[in-house]
Amino acid sequence: MGLGNYSRIIMKKIIIALAAVAMAACSGTAFDPASVADATEQQVTRVEPLSWWVGMKTDLQLLVQGENISEYDVAVEGGKGVVVEKISKAESPNYLFVDVKIAPNAKPGTYYIVFSKDGESFKYPYEIAARVEGSAERKGFTTADMVYLIMPDRFANGDASNDSTDDTTEDADRKMRGGRHGGDIQGVIDHLDYISELGATYIWTTPFLEDNDPMGSYHGYAASDYYHIDSRFGSNELYKELVEKAREKGIGIIMDIVPNHCSYVHWWMNDLPFQDWIHQFDTYTGTNIAFSTNMDPNASKKDLYIQESGWFVPTMVDMNLDNPFVLQYFIQWGVWWIEYSGLNGFRVDTYPYNEKVPASKWCEAIMNEYPDFNIVGECWTSSIPQLAYWQGGQANKDGFDSHLPSIMDFPLHDAMRDALDEDEGGWGAGMIKVYDILSHDFVYHDLSKMLIFPGNHDTARIGDCVRKDPRALKLAMTMMATMRGIPQIFAGDELMFVSATPDNIGDHPGLRVDFPGGWEGDEINLFTEEGRQAQTHNTDGLKVEKGQAADLFDYVSRLFQWRKTAEVIHNGKTMHFMTRDNTYAYFRYDDDNVVFVFINNTLQSKNIPWSYYSEITEGLKGGIDVLTGEPVEITDATVVAPKTALVIEYKK
Repeated sequence: MGLGNYSRIIMKKIIIALAAVAMAACSGTAFDPASVADATEQQVTRVEPLSWWVGMKTDLQLLVQGENISEYDVAVEGGKGVVVEKISKAESPNYLFVDVKIAPNAKPGTYYIVFSKDGESFKYPYEIAARVEGSAERKGFTTADMVYLIMPDRFANGDASNDSTDDTTEDADRKMRGGRHGGDIQGVIDHLDYISELGATYIWTTPFLEDNDPMGSYHGYAASDYYHIDSRFGSNELYKELVEKAREKGIGIIMDIVPNHCSYVHWWMNDLPFQDWIHQFDTYTGTNIAFSTNMDPNASKKDLYIQESGWFVPTMVDMNLDNPFVLQYFIQWGVWWIEYSGLNGFRVDTYPYNEKVPASKWCEAIMNEYPDFNIVGECWTSSIPQLAYWQGGQANKDGFDSHLPSIMDFPLHDAMRDALDEDEGGWGAGMIKVYDILSHDFVYHDLSKMLIFPGNHDTARIGDCVRKDPRALKLAMTMMATMRGIPQIFAGDELMFVSATPDNIGDHPGLRVDFPGGWEGDEINLFTEEGRQAQTHNTDGLKVEKGQAADLFDYVSRLFQWRKTAEVIHNGKTMHFMTRDNTYAYFRYDDDNVVFVFINNTLQSKNIPWSYYSEITEGLKGGIDVLTGEPVEITDATVVAPKTALVIEYKK
C-alpha cells in the first residue's frame, strides 16, 4: 500500500468521524451533560421564560442575563428537534436574546443551553415539558359566570409565617392603612367554600407577583419580578395549587397583569437590556391620561406620545412595547402563566396606557394560542364610544382592531351608582341614567363580553354610594345578576362593606378594607353564618341590624346560584321600558323563557304597569319569584315595596 493510499484512507476515516460527530451534535443524542460544567449564578443570572412546552404556537425567545453573556455562542443540547434559530445581542453586554425552535415532535424533557467562548463552555438546564391534554381548548369566563374580585392582602391571612419575608423589603403592619396586612394565597384557598356558596364561578385576584417597593406594595401593581409570586403571598407552586383547588369547586382563576408598567425597583432597572426598553425622559413625565388621543383624528402626535409613554406614577416605570423584544417578552410571559398554572382568564390593568398597536398584537398572540380564552381590559372611561373602541372583534373606522375580547363597563358602573343614590326620579335623575346608558348598547361590538360591576378595588364602595342602605344594595346586586354581560363583585360588597375613610371614600387604602374573620383574633368572622348574624360588622364601626350581613349574603347567593343555570340571562335578549317615577322595568328573553325585572328605587310603594308591557307579557302565566321560589301572578295591581326589586321567571 502506498503512502498516498494510506493518507487517503486516514483522511476518509477522519471525514467519517467528523461527520459522525456533527450528526451526533445535530441530533443531540451524544451530548453528555457531565462533560460541560454548570453555569455559575454570575455566568447566568436568569433565563426567562422559566420553562416552555412542546406544541406551542408562540415562538420562544429566551432572555438570558449574565456577566458579559453577549460574548458567548449559544447552542441547545439534549435531544432532537430543539435548536437555536437566532441570537440577538442587546445594548448591554449582559444580555442575550436567543430564539429557539421547538419541533412538534420534540421529546419533552430537560435540555441544556450551552454557552461557549474560546474553548470555555458552561451549561444551563432548561425544561421543555409536554402540554396538558386540551390545554389549547381551555374556556375563558363568559356570561354564564360571576366573577369575584379579591385583593389578597386584605382578604384573609392563611399563613402568618410569610407576613414578612427576608427577600422582600416592606414588612406587614396591619395598623397601617396603606401597609401590608398579611393576606395571602392560602387565605384565598381557605375560603373557597365561601366564594362558591356565594355563587361565584371565577375569582379575579389583584396581582400576586413580586412587588418589592419599600412602601405601598400590598396592591401588587408594580411588579419587580414578572415570573415569581411575591413570597409574602406564597410561591409559584402555591399559586398553581390555588388554581387546581378552585377548579375542583367549579371556580376558574383570572390573573391580573400589568404589561404597561413595572416597579422602579424591578431587577432590570439596574441594567436595562436596551435604553428604549422603557420610556425615558429628561425629567419625570407622567401620562396625560388623554385616552381620546388614541382615536381622535385631530389629536397631536405629541399628546398621543405622552399618553402612551408617560409614566403612570413616579414609582411605576413605563414599558416600551414598541421595542419588539419587550413585546415578545410580554407575549411569552402571558402564555407561560396560562400554561404553567392553568389559568382561564386575564384582566389587563391600565390597558389604554399601552401603545395600542403592539398591545393589540399581544392580545392577538394570546388568543391565537388559546382561542376560547378571555381577556378583559381596564379601559376606564365614561365615554361609551371611546370604551367601545377598545373592544376587539371588528375594525374601527380608522381600521384599528384591539383584539381585546372583553372590556369593563365603566359607563354602566357610573350610571348605576348615581341612580341608586337618588331616591327621586326627576328630569334626568334616578333610574333614567341606567336606561340611557343601556340604550347605547348598539355602539358595542359584543355585549356578551362586557364586564359589569357595582364597584371594584379602585372605586368607592357601593355601600357608601347607596348611603349604607341594604335595600339599595340589593337593587344593585339584582341588576348585576340580571343584566347583559358578565357580572363582577368586589369582595365584601355582597355584605355592604364601607370605606374606613368615609370622609374620603375615594381613598384607595381606605376602601380596601380587611375582610373580618380573615385574621386570627378577629372579633367577628363574616365568612361564617354565625358571624354574619352578629350585631355589628365592617371595619369602620358601622352599626347594623342583627343578621343584616346574613340577610345580604343569602340574597346575593340565591340570585347568583339561580343565575348559574339561567340560560336566558346568559344569552337572552333584552327589552326595557322607559323609567317611571324612578322605577325601571326590563325583560330578558329567548324562545323558551322570559325573566321580568322590576326595580323600585323610590321610598314609596309602586304599582307595576303590567298592561303597558303587553308586547312581551301577553300570554305569560305561571311566573316564579326567583328570590322566594313562590308562584306569582303579576297584574297592574301588583305592588312593589320601596327600594325593592322583583325578579320573576316565566316558561313560554
